[in-house]
Amino acid sequence: MQQILVYADSLSWGIVPGTRDRHPFHVRWPGVLERRLDAGRGVVRVIEDCLNGRRTVFEDPFKPGRNGLAGLAQRIEIHSPLALVILMLGTNDLQSMHPHNAWHAAQGVAALVGAIRAAPIEPGMPVPSVLVVAPPAIRAPRGTIAPKFAGGDAKCRGVADAYREVAAASSCAFFDAGTVVAASAIDGVHLDAEAHVGLGAALEDVVRPLLSPMA
Repeated sequence: MQQILVYADSLSWGIVPGTRDRHPFHVRWPGVLERRLDAGRGVVRVIEDCLNGRRTVFEDPFKPGRNGLAGLAQRIEIHSPLALVILMLGTNDLQSMHPHNAWHAAQGVAALVGAIRAAPIEPGMPVPSVLVVAPPAIRAPRGTIAPKFAGGDAKCRGVADAYREVAAASSCAFFDAGTVVAASAIDGVHLDAEAHVGLGAALEDVVRPLLSPMA
């Protein structure tokens, strides 16, 4: 069995826009991706490690444990052997409490790639490939999360290009989620059910060539 780790935030955890509810696994894009890749054969497993509020390498001043770099190497060790790690982080780096922009988020992603490749996995286990996914752009934030993401629609400009450059420099595969989905108009940040399904379907064509032929 080939295992894929999705290391991400609330966009992948599956918050239903405008609520604190969660889309079910079969709707969330990691579940859609697993179903499309595996097709009931039991040869591909998608492992979700998606934490609401997770940053790339930055701390949340209000909630502990949101620095994505902290403990990442151990997560790779825990879930090994892994064929692939999918990174889709950075939206929370652009919250109103931070001065960061797209470049900062991309540098955080580069640090995460380095941690994945340096993880203390067991001898003989493969160092997983990495797929960097640029999250869709933040729209005008609305609802209860508006103060948290105020200004994020401006700070996120250039995210896809910055991530593409980092992925190329790090010899990682890259995909721009914004080419197939958009943040929900309800809150301007998260993905609705249709977007989850669309992203999972689009990633099938990106991920399949990164796995061995048995998948």
